[in-house]
Amino acid sequence: MNKKKIINDPVYGFVSIPSGFIFDLIQHPYFQRLRYIKQVSMTHMVYPGALHTRFQHVIGAMHLMQLAIDTLRSKDVIISDAEEEAVLVAILLHDIGHGPFSHSLEHTLIEGVSHEVISSMLMDRLNDEFGGRLSLAITIFNDNYSRHFFHQLVSGQLDTDRMDYLNRDSFFTGVSEGVISFDRIIKMLTVVNDELVVEAKGIYSVEKFLIARRLMYWQVYLHKTVIGAEQMLIKALKRAKELSNLGVKLFSTPALQHFLQNRINAENFIADEQHLIWFTKLDDTDILSALKCWVDHEDFILSTLCQKILDRNLFRTELRSTAFLPEEIAACKERIQKFFSVSEEEVEYFIYEQVIYNSAYNADKEPIRIINNKGQLVDIAEASDLSNLEALSRKVVKYALTYPKEIGFLEERTNVKF
Repeated sequence: MNKKKIINDPVYGFVSIPSGFIFDLIQHPYFQRLRYIKQVSMTHMVYPGALHTRFQHVIGAMHLMQLAIDTLRSKDVIISDAEEEAVLVAILLHDIGHGPFSHSLEHTLIEGVSHEVISSMLMDRLNDEFGGRLSLAITIFNDNYSRHFFHQLVSGQLDTDRMDYLNRDSFFTGVSEGVISFDRIIKMLTVVNDELVVEAKGIYSVEKFLIARRLMYWQVYLHKTVIGAEQMLIKALKRAKELSNLGVKLFSTPALQHFLQNRINAENFIADEQHLIWFTKLDDTDILSALKCWVDHEDFILSTLCQKILDRNLFRTELRSTAFLPEEIAACKERIQKFFSVSEEEVEYFIYEQVIYNSAYNADKEPIRIINNKGQLVDIAEASDLSNLEALSRKVVKYALTYPKEIGFLEERTNVKF
């Protein structure tokens, strides 16, 4: 069988699958599942073009990794064929643990287990299946390899994961602020003492990358309508789990039924491999098919949430830089109770408070280093002449309150000005 395939990617053009082994990984059911998981969850509710998938993203990230490896080799960084294959596999599988609707439902179906943990578990299973061939990829993924720059390319502040999702999400949403000079950034990469650094000529492209990341978070990923829609989806699943635990019969696929009927947390998920097996059968279609059926369920809360999601009759979300006052929230809850005739406990399904954090650059975690013309390594914040680069490293906090549009605006009800 010919495994030297190419994929026509709308962002980069033709992407080559570099080896037969990587082709076999892509063909595996664990990986093919990513075709049915949207990359940016509920963002299509605001940007209709944002229907691209995790599958497209990881293929793109692999392509950028290949470009990075080629660049580093051209600068006399010695990279063996085994290391090349391993780092390509690591980036290819870094998101394999994502569940339905990506980050939105990450801790809803399974409590306290991140997609990185599930990715690691699935990579271990694939390693057994492929006779240990993923061992070096797993070592790089877990940052246990001696040559640290490989892990930085997979999961760092200037990794190929971020480069692809900024570029790709900008492309599919149509938000041009997210466009980055990924090709120039990659061309400016080099390695010093097994650490990934950027040549001084690339500093402006990195600055633009950090600014683009900041803008994309507030304009796309943390758009107030998007975070409101995500919370509605989370609450719909929470209500479904509550009803299932009370013995109420709900339509769902067998895989979703498993997670509705069982309380699965970090301890029992890791201890019982059946949970992982059921997880690999889940994707967006399980959730969507359930929502369509739950619209007609006799439970008012469940049917209302599902109907509003499917009709895009979404709750209103207000976003501000100061916390909402207790009297504002109390007035909101009182109005919701009267309008929807729900109890004090049930009102929690109709109002959601969130605190949102965002920083484009975390210098404390692992700084992006620039190698200047004298061969010295300096933090980009020190090397940059961009006056607001330090501001990009500060954590921005915003407060969100989501509630039904039917009850009017918050300010109108409380006479509180903000």
